[in-house]
Amino acid sequence: MRNGVIVFIAAFIALGVSWCGFVLAPVMQLGTEKQAAVLNSSDVYPIGRPGEANQGLQVYRANGCAACHTEQVQQSGFACDVMITSAGTNPPAVIAAWWRMQTNFFPNEMTQRFYSVIPNSGGVPQFPFERVRKEIADIAVESFQNVGAKAEIHIIAIGPDIERGWGLRRSVAEDFLYDQPVQLGSLRAGPDLANVGARLPDANWQLVHLYAPQALVKNSTMPPFRFLFEVRKIGNAPSPDALQFSKAFAPPAGCEVVPKPEAKQLAAYLSSLRADAPLYEAPFTPIMTKP
Repeated sequence: MRNGVIVFIAAFIALGVSWCGFVLAPVMQLGTEKQAAVLNSSDVYPIGRPGEANQGLQVYRANGCAACHTEQVQQSGFACDVMITSAGTNPPAVIAAWWRMQTNFFPNEMTQRFYSVIPNSGGVPQFPFERVRKEIADIAVESFQNVGAKAEIHIIAIGPDIERGWGLRRSVAEDFLYDQPVQLGSLRAGPDLANVGARLPDANWQLVHLYAPQALVKNSTMPPFRFLFEVRKIGNAPSPDALQFSKAFAPPAGCEVVPKPEAKQLAAYLSSLRADAPLYEAPFTPIMTKP
């Protein structure tokens, strides 16, 4: 009997400690999270989702979308792009410094993924070094400044998810501040959706994709969510909400496909997924358009 009490107390303590470590501690840590400041801006992040998008989160949850999609972009590290913003008054010296650095200091560093030159500069590259280590970028900026040019360092997040175009940085706690419940997911039968609203901002695209995934993504394995739509005969005039399809996916002649409120809410939620703000704990320099 005495041993039984000891075993019970030991088991109770073990379970209590586990609960505190895996449940209570995360709630205390993340439950006090607040909006974070966006780097180099007076803006704060995130901003609460609009009402229809909040309702869409519950539709997303009810239909088990998290069973096939994640909402967590992973990152393996970061690299730097060196950008020359001004060639100064001696462009040939800038070009000479660039070639000298490649030849003498770091010939194996990746350069010129997107070759472009500064207009009216005599051929000075706008991005002389890309995806390089921070110490290399510091040397390059100092070298260009020594010959009268102006240069700056852009921070670039790197990793397989970033290369796939799923996000610009890793996911952090602030991204989920207004989500209840958080739908992180654990399986990627489909692409990660943490930043899908920035990749595919057209809500109509999302609706067509929900009704007939293969109409937009060839060989898609995603099941159609046609129960979120109504196929009905066209009245005196087509509905302004009616979706447009190619011939292979169009409804029967004289009919139209109209999204139900749940479909609109789900599309609004997907369009609201935008983890694209640079933060102190997940920095990056917004991407510039390169030729």
